[in-house]
Amino acid sequence: MRIAVTGSIATDHLMVFPGRFAEQLLAEQLERVSLSFLADRLDVRRGGVGANIAFGLGRLGLAPLLIGSAGVDFAEYGARLAANGVDTSEVRVSERLHTARFVCTTDDDQNQIATFYAGAMAEAARIDLAGVVRRHGAPAFVLVGADDPTAMLRHTATAHRLGVPVAADPSQQLARLTGEQARELVDGARWLFTNEYEAALLHERTGWTERELLGRIGTWITTRGEAGVSLRGADGVTLRVPAVPTDRIADPTGAGDAFRAGFLAGVAWGWPPEQAARLGCALATTALESVGTQEYEPTAPDLIARIDRTYGTHAARASEPRLVRVP
Repeated sequence: MRIAVTGSIATDHLMVFPGRFAEQLLAEQLERVSLSFLADRLDVRRGGVGANIAFGLGRLGLAPLLIGSAGVDFAEYGARLAANGVDTSEVRVSERLHTARFVCTTDDDQNQIATFYAGAMAEAARIDLAGVVRRHGAPAFVLVGADDPTAMLRHTATAHRLGVPVAADPSQQLARLTGEQARELVDGARWLFTNEYEAALLHERTGWTERELLGRIGTWITTRGEAGVSLRGADGVTLRVPAVPTDRIADPTGAGDAFRAGFLAGVAWGWPPEQAARLGCALATTALESVGTQEYEPTAPDLIARIDRTYGTHAARASEPRLVRVP
């Protein structure tokens, strides 16, 4: 089952601030913030939500098709993605711009302050999803991740027109979207991904109540950090899946993307949503234990063991026949 992943491709500059942002922010001065945080660590890694999710799917053996726009400096990055099972043949490489940059600082409470520079991502709207489908055939579904907003809207409309199921993942771009754009991106999605903050922001942007949103999508998956994830359908019933615990958090960046990769892999294998979410949580925790969004190395024995410890032997045995085939 082929999965197409659209979204940003970026280089991450990840820094660590040995303190708490909250202690530096003065409530009476929030309208005039001018702060500089002295970081004691810098890691430069490959990232971007589209590339991160495709990487996770590639490591699980799904051979995803990555669709996005990268810069003149993409050759080495693209080769590494290909080596990890990602089809990069539909990545558009700019002739003049560099790959997007994500600059993020994390404090001791795992809070983050980040800035994103679009770079070559600004050219993503030139990609024609219909042309991709003609060249590769229709995918089982397409994930529309955070990208140039015009590209996100175009990919969503094209997928619906072609009858390709959509997994909507607007994430960081919600803050830039108008209400009409937000409604266009999520309306009719088979799956909708948000974290808790984005869920609240989505209500504000769309003007839709929870019932109205659930009536327009298939399943709404909300990641909740240490509390795991929740899944809700049109019936309003909430299914909660606890997170896979760890005491070795190295960097939270990219854990949500790893969850999406694991969940979508389970969907592609025909697993029930709860089982797919368990794999997503196991992969997310694996990512948490390494610095960088594409540095983790999932293995079948490790994933099965994590599922066993968190969800029980029955859950592990249900996942094992497919996971043992992970390359």
